[in-house]
Amino acid sequence: MADQEPNEIVAAAAHAKAAKERAAANQEKTTWPIAAIGLGVGIGSAALAAAVMFAGRKKD
Repeated sequence: MADQEPNEIVAAAAHAKAAKERAAANQEKTTWPIAAIGLGVGIGSAALAAAVMFAGRKKD
């Protein structure tokens, strides 16, 4: 049995397993750091609000 080539079913199962592992590896790479993005948006919004308030103040 060890000398025989794998049949179509075994080869298809191995191919499917390899594809599933590649998909899982790609999913791990593309996770977005949501907390960091939220912090960046919050800081950016605060900076924009401060700039608008500074520009709209009266200059005595």
